[in-house]
Amino acid sequence: MNIFHLIWRELKFRRGGFVLGMLAIAVATATFVAAEVILQSDQILTRQLLDEQQASFESSIAQRRQDVEKAGKALEDATRKQMLKLGFNLLILPESQDLDELHLNGTLSAVMPESYVEQLAESSIVTVNHLLPAVTKRIVWPEKDIEVVLHGTRGEVPIMHRAMKKPLLDAVAPGQMVVGHSIHSQLNLKVGDVVKLMGEEFTISQVHPQRGSADDVTVWIDLETAQKLLGMENLIHAILALECECAGDRLAVIREEIAGILPATQVIERYSQAVTRAEARTQAKEMAELALEREEQSAETLLTQLKEARATTEAQHESLTAVVVPTSYLAAASLVALLALMNTFQRQSEIGILRALGATSKQILGVFLGKAFLLGLTGGLLGSAAGLFIGWLLSDLGQTPGTFVKTFADDLGMVLLSGPATAILLAGLASWIAALVALRLDAAVILQKETT
Repeated sequence: MNIFHLIWRELKFRRGGFVLGMLAIAVATATFVAAEVILQSDQILTRQLLDEQQASFESSIAQRRQDVEKAGKALEDATRKQMLKLGFNLLILPESQDLDELHLNGTLSAVMPESYVEQLAESSIVTVNHLLPAVTKRIVWPEKDIEVVLHGTRGEVPIMHRAMKKPLLDAVAPGQMVVGHSIHSQLNLKVGDVVKLMGEEFTISQVHPQRGSADDVTVWIDLETAQKLLGMENLIHAILALECECAGDRLAVIREEIAGILPATQVIERYSQAVTRAEARTQAKEMAELALEREEQSAETLLTQLKEARATTEAQHESLTAVVVPTSYLAAASLVALLALMNTFQRQSEIGILRALGATSKQILGVFLGKAFLLGLTGGLLGSAAGLFIGWLLSDLGQTPGTFVKTFADDLGMVLLSGPATAILLAGLASWIAALVALRLDAAVILQKETT
């Protein structure tokens, strides 16, 4: 007695019940596979979105960082050029110098040794550049009978521990004179003219355009000559310097450093407008850096919000799956069990004849479980294919089927394997009760009923 032949005849003559059970199994399997595909697509989509957002934020922030660094360098260059254009903006004066005299009269009277400038240059000072010793005094030009500011300078003193820098001012050569605008206009002086000042003869080497400052009434000569004319050999009134860009309270830092080198001195700042501009540029740079920092924090916040939103979506889908999948399996199992029991009662006479012909319990059980295996296998395969298609339609990945399959290449095997396997197990368990009922049927009782 061939079990496979019996199963084939059963399927051939009772197709309706088999197809109905297969569809129930297929629906349950499709629900399971589609749910797994959707859950995995959620995870894949989350990774893709986070990676894309992360890459976008990093690219944007990197570009902004380059812009900020570029702008910062531009601001530093602009500040440096502005300072260089305006010239020396620091005055290092003797501690005894009355600043009211400088502000009211534009003159200086307190003196300090000229060696101070070499002492400063040979130190490790870092807050100032371009040191220039000078004497300056308001005098009457006796030969011209006009009041001028006499300014004696020499070449800049290089700071020893730094590379040589281009001087801000060209030194006035001995025997030459540079004249401010008001003076050369009033005296009708021009380059090449020879004049006398306090008995010394000078050749005009340069005449300045109008500057709108004390420079218009100033004459510049060599420092050594000016010291000789004023009776100030080896003495100076001031050291002119250009401050560097120091963070924080610049002037306090400069004063502290210079006080450690030249204790009996004081430092004042000129050209407050230039300083204000420099501070504004520094503040703009700090604001740009702060804006960049805020953008980075905002990007982190958006990524966190995206993660939380995706986690919420995944949790909702998981909760729905936890209800729908067991319900569909339970409904399919109930329907298959009911169909199997109905089939058992419909086949009582057939089972009795098989028993009478010598069919064993194992053979009867094999017929029922073999049919359940085919039911689960066909329903599982059909449901897996349908579930995969439905999962692709309902997923948010928006890919072509080929790309979709490649995306799930690592996980599809397990999903497609577990679908039919679960379907076979479900059909077998649902048919088990009907098989046990069939085994308990007495062939003699059944045949007796058939003959009466």
